[in-house]
Amino acid sequence: MLLKISLEPSQLTTWLDTWLHANLPTWAALAIEFVLIGAALLTLYAVLALILIYAERKITAFFQARLGPNRVGKYGIIQSVADMVKILIKEIIHVNKSDRFLFYTAPFFMIVASMLTFGALPFGQGLHAVDFNIGVFYVIAVSSLGIIGVLLAGWSSNNKYSMIGAMRSGAQFISYELSAGFALMTMVVLSGTMSFSQIIQGQTYLHQWNIIAGHIPAIIAFIIYLISGHAETNRGPFDLPEAESELTAGYHTEYSGLQFGFFYLAEYLNMFIVAGIAATVFLGGWMPIQIEGWESFNKIMCLIPSPIWFLGKAGFLVFLSLWVRWTFPRLRIDQLLNLEWKYLLPINMVNILLMVIMVLLGWTLK
Repeated sequence: MLLKISLEPSQLTTWLDTWLHANLPTWAALAIEFVLIGAALLTLYAVLALILIYAERKITAFFQARLGPNRVGKYGIIQSVADMVKILIKEIIHVNKSDRFLFYTAPFFMIVASMLTFGALPFGQGLHAVDFNIGVFYVIAVSSLGIIGVLLAGWSSNNKYSMIGAMRSGAQFISYELSAGFALMTMVVLSGTMSFSQIIQGQTYLHQWNIIAGHIPAIIAFIIYLISGHAETNRGPFDLPEAESELTAGYHTEYSGLQFGFFYLAEYLNMFIVAGIAATVFLGGWMPIQIEGWESFNKIMCLIPSPIWFLGKAGFLVFLSLWVRWTFPRLRIDQLLNLEWKYLLPINMVNILLMVIMVLLGWTLK
């Protein structure tokens, strides 16, 4: 019998929604809910970015046998906050020969695309801002808008290094987006739905997690998605668009102050978004680890709130991403594109066909 998860934020959100609609007109209740959800997402967006920046510095230091931040606050925990304050008050340097309108518009494309994708993540039971019945398709679509900001930044800067970085990023993002999309579609075939909430509901028990229920094709899709998602975030060893030794800082070379902060913020949150989508589609999302027949064990697991499960799974995948970044050397542009077009994409197309055959023959654990 399916256990009911207790201590969930869904109880608070349900009570708030009921109370608002009971005491206010429908339009006013909806307006207040929209504002509260927007404020909560923006706050979580900023807080997660600060946590990820601090975590990467500490994890990087561990890999390189260093201490990392250790001065501002205990264990350097306030270092990210200090850097945030610094970048907020830093002067924005105006570039004389840039296309001003496009130059100032580009960072907002990055933030908006990142925020639209971020809002679709199911952070826990009842903590899902938007739950479309085509959630996977929506995420693939809106996340693609970010490349517009990158191309605009490189073009409008009127800087050859920025332009080279933007063109590299465009080629890289558009190439690896295909593999990421195919990997997610493989899981859609297995789940039979594009809705994130329904995908999670179909992964109640451990053996029903998509990465296990889909056997080898699911594992292949998981690995390819992690590689493709890592490449889409422009992080090492796929950080050619920002190769410091060649391009200074790539497409955001001419940006400073808060404008540079937008690119920096979006990069870290995109890393979390990739991990969050992988945790949702492959690892059961906010579902706790439950083993069919182990009722006592399942009750203990259900005591842990669902957001902790989601953040824990996503955090583990973020750690893997950082591990890869500080382990492998940077690829050349020809190696990067060959990896996608000659290996990942053909494997992906065969893999999704194999998943279709397995689902039709009933060879999955769903």
